[in-house]
Amino acid sequence: MYSARERLAQKKWIEELERAADELELSDDIRSTAVDLFLSDVPETDRSKRAVVASSLYAAALIGSDGRTQGAVADAVDVSRLSIQSRWKDQLEAAGLDAPGW
Repeated sequence: MYSARERLAQKKWIEELERAADELELSDDIRSTAVDLFLSDVPETDRSKRAVVASSLYAAALIGSDGRTQGAVADAVDVSRLSIQSRWKDQLEAAGLDAPGW
């Protein structure tokens, strides 16, 4: 889990996540799950944070049964689709969830 201090320290990236979620028209539940996933897996370098924002949004959309494509999420966050593809399953498993086998 993460602390309130971590949430405050990552405010810039949470705002970026919210901006992309607005563009994708994601529900409040999916946004909340995405923030939780992001804060549970914040990389140390800013360079990697945008990719984790994207994979958090994609994984949260899957959890929330919202069929967003990796490409749509990647475009909203301005990362490559590969950035999402290489992270989302590990993120789900780190959160204690089973990633689909497809």
